[in-house]
Amino acid sequence: MKPKIWLSSPHMSGNELSYINEAFKSNWVAPLGPNVNGFEDDIKSYLSKNRHVAALASGTSALHLSLILLGVGYGDEVICQSKTFSASANPIVYQGASPVFVDSESETWNMCPIQLETAIKDRVAKGIKPKAIIAVHLYGMPYKVDEINKIALKYNIPIVEDSAESLGSQYKGENCGTFGDFSILSFNGNKIITTSGGGALVTKTLTFKEKAIFLATQARDNAPHYLHSEIGYNYRMSNIVAGIGRGQMTILDSHVAKRRSNYKFYVDALKHIDRITFLKEPEGHFSNRWLSCILLDSKETREGLRLALEEENIESRPLWKPMHQQPIFKEYSSYLNGVSDELFERGLCLPSGSNLTDNELERVISAINSYFVT
Repeated sequence: MKPKIWLSSPHMSGNELSYINEAFKSNWVAPLGPNVNGFEDDIKSYLSKNRHVAALASGTSALHLSLILLGVGYGDEVICQSKTFSASANPIVYQGASPVFVDSESETWNMCPIQLETAIKDRVAKGIKPKAIIAVHLYGMPYKVDEINKIALKYNIPIVEDSAESLGSQYKGENCGTFGDFSILSFNGNKIITTSGGGALVTKTLTFKEKAIFLATQARDNAPHYLHSEIGYNYRMSNIVAGIGRGQMTILDSHVAKRRSNYKFYVDALKHIDRITFLKEPEGHFSNRWLSCILLDSKETREGLRLALEEENIESRPLWKPMHQQPIFKEYSSYLNGVSDELFERGLCLPSGSNLTDNELERVISAINSYFVT
């Protein structure tokens, strides 16, 4: 069997071990220490805006804490992009609140401003003003920041910016991860950089960062004994994992460049197949191209190509199945225009890792060409 080509595998810089070894030498193996502080500073410096960063166990934990800090609780409603991974929506339910799903627009595949405003007006008319909006930069493509944020400001609803897939992406020259009242990052094994598992919460104030860390470390009060006046969580990143992140930050820009190069390679190599189209960057959008995604002319073509790639031991994946189609979320309200349903039927993610070799990319193209020839 031919070697496996993965969709998006971890890609180490070689610098990670120095930070990890230092953590072992100094016995900083707990969920605090120099690497945690350093990693937070590295992210803050990279985002290059007046933001504060709390390193956490996952992007999901960052989303959860952001909702807690916004006061989301039982009986509340939170608007969430339907075209996303379930982790964007799950923390809403953790809080006893209800997600309200909003469909996408076709330019960026992200939250549709028209459907968003329709949803807000309708929820307010029903007597429940949404407590927050979770907007996602899908596959590294920034959502329509100006339009979405303008609507949020108009109705005075805070935005949780889900940048799990978009570290290194920009909108009008500013970094994703800086546009929300709270923003979250993910460092899962398949992301643009990885800490094996991990995430971060980006806040506008030091007070919110400190509160997030307090909650993430079991909400232990300042007392000589263990005293707890609030419910806490075990959400803090460890010093060892943060060491991996410090090494990864040194090559973030090169990872972005390689993934963008992968995307360009696919566009150039597949432009002769008119049954394949790509997601282009609208004006002002700069995508890290975390995953290179294509649209086929039908669901049957998409599934046929996916299986043909699988036969060649090449991993690909349909685009995210919308949350309003998920069995666990079927009871919740949705505001739909059909875009995310069509994207799910016709969309496919191609291998996109920053460690893909030229030979591996050629194998992918050869398999795709063979499928369309036969």
